[in-house]
Amino acid sequence: MDYKKTNAASSTITRNVTELSREVGNAYESVMIMAKRSNQIAVELKTELNKKLQEFASFTDNLEEVFENREQIEISKYYERLPKPTLIAVEEFINGDVYYRNPATENKTNK
Repeated sequence: MDYKKTNAASSTITRNVTELSREVGNAYESVMIMAKRSNQIAVELKTELNKKLQEFASFTDNLEEVFENREQIEISKYYERLPKPTLIAVEEFINGDVYYRNPATENKTNK
């Protein structure tokens, strides 16, 4: 998914927990679904950022020389301006874009 084109807010918004948990039926499960999705998004963004920063990395043996690479700084600033993974996960959950399942409840209904 392209997280750069998301409609998630860039700052926190107060949400009604009972409305968020309406589809799942349990507030704790809803929060855990969003938290796990947030972790997935954070890992994806971090690997993407590290991959882009590696392109501009300069490997020197001298620790005293520190070079400021303008491209690295611009890429880092761009990723800092993106909405936080938690906000993206909440937006996806509200829009119904998150697939989730609970194996414990599936096993009870299948028996």
